Amino acid sequence: MVAEFHDRLRDRVREAAGRDREPTAGIIDAQSVKGASSVPAASRGFDGGKNVNGRKRHIIVDTLGLLLTVMVTAASVTDREAAETLLERLRRRHRRITLVWADGGYTGRLVDLARDVLRVALTVIKRSDNTSGLTVLPKRWLVERTFAWLMRSRRLARDYETRTDSSEAMIRWSMSMVMSRRLARRAH
Repeated sequence: MVAEFHDRLRDRVREAAGRDREPTAGIIDAQSVKGASSVPAASRGFDGGKNVNGRKRHIIVDTLGLLLTVMVTAASVTDREAAETLLERLRRRHRRITLVWADGGYTGRLVDLARDVLRVALTVIKRSDNTSGLTVLPKRWLVERTFAWLMRSRRLARDYETRTDSSEAMIRWSMSMVMSRRLARRAH
């Protein structure tokens, strides 16, 4: 129910922005968040790279930064592992997607799988080796901005949900609030 509401609202926002309802490109990324005591051990993990004990939110957004698909896993699940399922979900729901941008965590056989099985060009955008500090990478900033929008919802500051599908629903609900505000501003 939440997913259907979210998707219909996304279609309206895309149309209001002069875009086709169905996107042709997306950006993938993941965010690790601490888990509250209500998160069971079965769906909790430790992300050593971020030093976070909790869950990981894997999302794909369109070029407007609107959520296309989401999957919540234990934080110990790698970006590549989750991306296989996430890209399959994306392909089932958005048949016109032909290009997905990603960061360096999505390399390897995943690129071949996306191309050969899913017919999606997974393009990895890497930082230059001689760059230090914050670097804004083409297209990649769009998904980071979406995470920033989502983090404005206090409920998403950490994961409180017992079930991962409830976490996914909370993310969709928060994104629906972002999109509702965007449509309301356009109406005035």
